[in-house]
Amino acid sequence: MKGAHLHLDCASGCAGDMTLAALIDLGVPVEVVGDALDAVGAGRWRLKTSRVMKRGIAACDVKVDASPDIDLTAKLLPTHTHDHDHDHPHDHAHHHYGAIRKRIDGAAMDADAKRRALDIFDRVARAEAKLHGTTVEEVAFHEVGAIDSIVDIVGTAAALAWLAPSSVSCTAVAMGHGTLKCAHGVLPVPAPAALEILKDARGVMADGGLAQELCTPTGAAILAHAVTSWTAAPTGTPIAIGWGAGDFELADRANVVRATIIDPKDNGEIFRIEANLDDMSPELCAHALDAAFAAGALDAWWTPITMKKGRPALMISALAPAAKKDAVARAILRETTSLGVRFDRVDRLITERETVEVQTELGPITIKVGRLDRDEINAAPEYESCRAAAERAGVPLKRVYAAAIAAWEKARP
Repeated sequence: MKGAHLHLDCASGCAGDMTLAALIDLGVPVEVVGDALDAVGAGRWRLKTSRVMKRGIAACDVKVDASPDIDLTAKLLPTHTHDHDHDHPHDHAHHHYGAIRKRIDGAAMDADAKRRALDIFDRVARAEAKLHGTTVEEVAFHEVGAIDSIVDIVGTAAALAWLAPSSVSCTAVAMGHGTLKCAHGVLPVPAPAALEILKDARGVMADGGLAQELCTPTGAAILAHAVTSWTAAPTGTPIAIGWGAGDFELADRANVVRATIIDPKDNGEIFRIEANLDDMSPELCAHALDAAFAAGALDAWWTPITMKKGRPALMISALAPAAKKDAVARAILRETTSLGVRFDRVDRLITERETVEVQTELGPITIKVGRLDRDEINAAPEYESCRAAAERAGVPLKRVYAAAIAAWEKARP
């Protein structure tokens, strides 16, 4: 399963415990999650898994033992008690994000799992800070900062790190509508923090058709972190399927998140990925092409262009099969100054190709032959083969090219 494509179906919404349960049901070892929980001081003993039925679907259910443990809580996170919230006495304990981040950052856990956990928490913290007009460090987590949410986020991060998916897709996440009650009073659904998180990640939401909260801020942050393409599942072979149960019983559907590992197959679709750049140093350009090729591009190139206000600029372009489209796009975004890329599907006509070797007075040279409808339409010496021969013989490269073509014309059937 490792390194394949992961698709998440969120027709019933998404929450941290649902996603973690789906990944465990998929086949992620519970021990992997437990090791991460021990590393941050939460303790693997808090995680309880069982099998439940959700409207006819057998799913994994994750529950977190959040029983009071003063010593553990003090070790895990500094707790701040506020006396002003008399309407919600159960919500007096606040965990500031700066303390949460420090705890995770200092944990002796897998580096990728740590990176993922911090990114998921960062997304929630940024949304909460914006909504409540405070700094990220001083965000006081009520629900997300509780032990059960720490287990959900750190556990899911560890599960994703173990799977190390090459790409993750999700068509849309159901959000729900109506209102919800929380410590801040009555708020509209979708939950404000969840909506803010999806906005920043340019995620895709759907109503879901139910008057209740379907996607929690933790669930939205996990999707915002993991999803590389908000699209339908790619063409391919399903390898493993996991179902994660939610707490509520929904009237018209199973309350589950479904996770599917897919081995993508090349269905012949080719995509062109492009971005325009007017602020990138030429010294970085060659490396960006190398990164695109390493990610699976069939071809990649730079084109001089003119952008707005007459600025000279460059356009990077790459061709990639559908299964590698997201990986190539992410490589371009990592290695260039672009803030986005565009896609379009392209058709192509490919010749039948054959590699043959011809003998010349300068040594053996490789020739690539192209045929269309069994007729030869092109024959070209391979550059690296010619370069090596030119260096061995101490002659100009063009002489090797000429010798190779002459040898092919003489030897061709």
